[in-house]
Amino acid sequence: MPNVLTKTLWDSRRSLAGFAVGTALVGTMYAGFYPQVADGAMGQAVEGFSPALREALNMEDIASAAGYLGSSVFGIIVPLIAVIYGISTGTRAIAGDEEAGYLDLLLAHPVSRTRLLLHRCAALAIGSCALAGLVLLAMLAVRPSAQLETISIGQFAAQSLALALLCTLFGSIAITIGATTGSRAAALAGSTVVGVLAYAANTFATQIDADGLRYLSPFHYYIGNEPLRNGFQWADLGILAATLGVLVVLATAAFNRRDLTS
Repeated sequence: MPNVLTKTLWDSRRSLAGFAVGTALVGTMYAGFYPQVADGAMGQAVEGFSPALREALNMEDIASAAGYLGSSVFGIIVPLIAVIYGISTGTRAIAGDEEAGYLDLLLAHPVSRTRLLLHRCAALAIGSCALAGLVLLAMLAVRPSAQLETISIGQFAAQSLALALLCTLFGSIAITIGATTGSRAAALAGSTVVGVLAYAANTFATQIDADGLRYLSPFHYYIGNEPLRNGFQWADLGILAATLGVLVVLATAAFNRRDLTS
């Protein structure tokens, strides 16, 4: 392969294809249930939930297409799988190669640490965009049959772009921890803990009278201002992108400082 980026993408092609196809299929399967929800089949069950739980799960308006997809498909299922892809990819990017003994061999070639890390981050971003793009195409394919025409193509694209950034961000957290520690277990555990805490902060902050915690969570900037209703939320997307930039800078600095011979 001509460079680290293309080699990384080639090596991860099966994993990426599996995650992308799986995410798209699961997302469209749940999206296909919307006609039954619109007819009120699920609404009665949701009415049995407490108001606080309905608010936490964003299920206050599941009768609308945007409300249903925002609470179930893009609120829980799709981002969960996408974040798992991002974390698993980020965990392997530096720490995985280091523990496998492949990193020393790679750096013995004329490849700087900075270039290696940036190429791995770029491969993560490309994979995340491919996953989100396939989800977008799948949603557009079932849009007429699932009665989702009230959500425009632009609104689906806005949510998919936010999904790509969310996936890349959590993968970058794993890369940063892995580049700092050299431990695959630390990268996996650390990024997973951050993901769980971030989701809990966005979901339950209002219920514990700590509304400000939501603004510390990437999930708030991913879906908090409802791209499926309001289209592109450029401020939110900018915050996600800026956070990504900070993580890449931190990962690069930590990786370049660390002694890989110990």
